[in-house]
Amino acid sequence: MWKRVVVAGWALVGMLCAPAQAQVPERVPEKVLHAFLSTGETGLDPAVASDIASLSLLENLFDPLLRYDYLARPVQLQPNTLTAMPEVTDQGLTYTFHLRQDVYFTPDPAFKGQRRQVTAQDYVYSLKRLYDPVLKSPWLFLLDGKLAGDAALKQQFSYEREIAGLQAPDRFTLRIRLTAPDPNFLFYLATPATAVVAREVMQAYGAQAGNHPVGTGPFVMGQWKHSDRITLLANRQFRPVSYQGRRVPLLDRIDLRIVEEYQSRVLGFLNGEFDFLEQLPESMKDMVLTADAQPTLQPALAARGIVLSPFPVLQTYYMWMNMEDPLIGGYSKDKLALRRAIAMSYNSAEDVALLKKGLAVAAQTPLPPNVRGYDPAYRSPVPYDPALALAQALLERYGYRKGADGFRTQPDGKPLTLVMHSEASTVGRLRDELWRKNLNAIGLRVQFKSDKKTEIIKASRLGSVMMFETNWVADFPDGDNFYQLLYGANRGRANYARFNLPAYNQRYEESRQLGDTPRRTALYRDLADILHAYTPWVLLTHPVSADLQQPWLLHYRRHPVELTNWRYLDIAPH
Repeated sequence: MWKRVVVAGWALVGMLCAPAQAQVPERVPEKVLHAFLSTGETGLDPAVASDIASLSLLENLFDPLLRYDYLARPVQLQPNTLTAMPEVTDQGLTYTFHLRQDVYFTPDPAFKGQRRQVTAQDYVYSLKRLYDPVLKSPWLFLLDGKLAGDAALKQQFSYEREIAGLQAPDRFTLRIRLTAPDPNFLFYLATPATAVVAREVMQAYGAQAGNHPVGTGPFVMGQWKHSDRITLLANRQFRPVSYQGRRVPLLDRIDLRIVEEYQSRVLGFLNGEFDFLEQLPESMKDMVLTADAQPTLQPALAARGIVLSPFPVLQTYYMWMNMEDPLIGGYSKDKLALRRAIAMSYNSAEDVALLKKGLAVAAQTPLPPNVRGYDPAYRSPVPYDPALALAQALLERYGYRKGADGFRTQPDGKPLTLVMHSEASTVGRLRDELWRKNLNAIGLRVQFKSDKKTEIIKASRLGSVMMFETNWVADFPDGDNFYQLLYGANRGRANYARFNLPAYNQRYEESRQLGDTPRRTALYRDLADILHAYTPWVLLTHPVSADLQQPWLLHYRRHPVELTNWRYLDIAPH
């Protein structure tokens, strides 16, 4: 034993006397999230972007005053760039916000080499941008008529014009005064549209500011190949924010691809190319789920550790019709009859069963379940008639006669051809065929014009689209966010149908001053009745999302309102 100890000792001496070798630290692998966006982004200017892809990116590049608590259910707001939740005084009219002093914009040449701190004046500027007539912000409805004195900004806009409703009394204090109490006001300040931007950056890049995102968020833009591939890099200068005792972001990088085809998304996930898949496409359900009444993973996928999480999305699918279109729009009885017949031809049961594969419920009002103001007892007064007798009779009564070819003409005898825009995808084509079948069954001829959704949205805002099926995802969890889509003042923005009816507008204006009260519930029933009476929309479905995640993805939990949870995610070795 002694001999072995001596030998071991001399071996140790030899090691100590040997020439020192450089110790190469073990390289820690980058933590990279692999994900996709379902459509191409249009641009990354918070005041302008409104598509889901762009908003998903904005959530991670820019900072509003407030955010949602990632884990709290029901949803709960929390300070983001603030030291605490705002002080509310004057019976709900005045909000005072105290900013953190460790919030900085990411470096950009516009700052001329200086580290640029965020101040209250930056938020004043950023919120005024929603009023800028040059930008035509689709988010103006969040503030329009709600900030004290904002009429001055609409009459003669200037960034230099001060208003009583938007003040920075000192460098890190922001004060907002409303014209009337608004129970949803703080929700608006948690949207990407109200995120802070730097005036120097906006002025440096002008109309191209959306191609040069400079924010204060947990990620910065890396490589960006428009509508193809996007890389977000962790902002290592991001202020101290922790999640479960660790500083966010937990990831080093996010690699994003634009994948519009449903099949490519699902196959990419199953091949391990994507770390999660939200809203399993209905057409691919049989590849992933069993035939059970409740969504259940195929055994082989469950054995791989893949996790299925059904999730009720705060989302409504609807087909809107342009109320200013000369063929289908207007408020005369013959136009109402045409739109009502179109609504009555829609077979929601077939849509839910065949196209949605059971992962949806038929919509009765614009409000999905779990949104404040949702009324589970309300039923549409325009039910589907399998025999289509009512729809046929309505068209006949108002002069839409069938010709020798079996298709109807306009009351003046001119040809009647509906033009519906649709997305150029497999599911888009399936939906085209459902609409063709429904409309042909009541003698209406329809043509489909396929394009990318981003292009259709642009054309919709200009009023040059007759009909289009789309969806709305809640920006905040209250019914106001859905009923504002038909408010007359929002036409050309979120009101794609360009609906403008005084009876609707008056009730909506009253409702938005109220919280979730019986009076507002009654007003919401009136708004739903008006929608069904004038039919600027055909209400379709509220989806139930089947979400999938890989076994190595950590901390994943889908949020009801925020579109992304990337800052909290982590990747386990695999």
